[in-house]
Amino acid sequence: MSAYAFTVLDIVAEPYAASPQLTCRLRIAETTGRQVHAIALRSQVRIEPQRRRYDAGEEDALRGLFGERGRWGDTLKSFQWMQANATVQGFTGSTETELALPCTYDLEVVGTRYLHALNGGEVPLNLLFSGTIFTKGAGGFEVEQVPWACEARYGLPVSVWRDMIDAFFPNSGWLRVSSDVLDDLAAFRARHDLISWDETMQRLLEAARRTAP
Repeated sequence: MSAYAFTVLDIVAEPYAASPQLTCRLRIAETTGRQVHAIALRSQVRIEPQRRRYDAGEEDALRGLFGERGRWGDTLKSFQWMQANATVQGFTGSTETELALPCTYDLEVVGTRYLHALNGGEVPLNLLFSGTIFTKGAGGFEVEQVPWACEARYGLPVSVWRDMIDAFFPNSGWLRVSSDVLDDLAAFRARHDLISWDETMQRLLEAARRTAP
């Protein structure tokens, strides 16, 4: 029976990607000495927010995700950030491979909202692995599944994610709104002869602050 161990060696920003992408360098070890022909690997990347501390500013920014601080014992739970796939070439003993982790700056995505709220430190990740393993057996190929218990934890520096996002979206961000809201915003901008979307949003925020109790 084969036995496997997965270790995350590093996660870095991919400098030449067409869109934001992290690259996970992964070590896979088969500890019984069997020859592995290939692995069709799948990984679920989860964020475990309960595994780190938060300052006052982060607590305030995370209120929309987890509620008031007093509720965090119930609401601060692990959640899925993304899924990734890779084909691992054959090896005996151990090998290193890469997982492409495409990222988005869409603030409707829970993972992005969480990361955007952090001022520093690390993002506690847990990579859960599954997939199909092709090994050499007595009669030729044998097929087995990646054991469900295979996982690897990693602390991703927030600065790695933030620097990657800043490289693609310098001093800017993205908000997704419905077509009706976009039409209303465009009409407001035209009526008031505003030059940019930034100026449009600032005008609306100023009006909201003046009328706030």
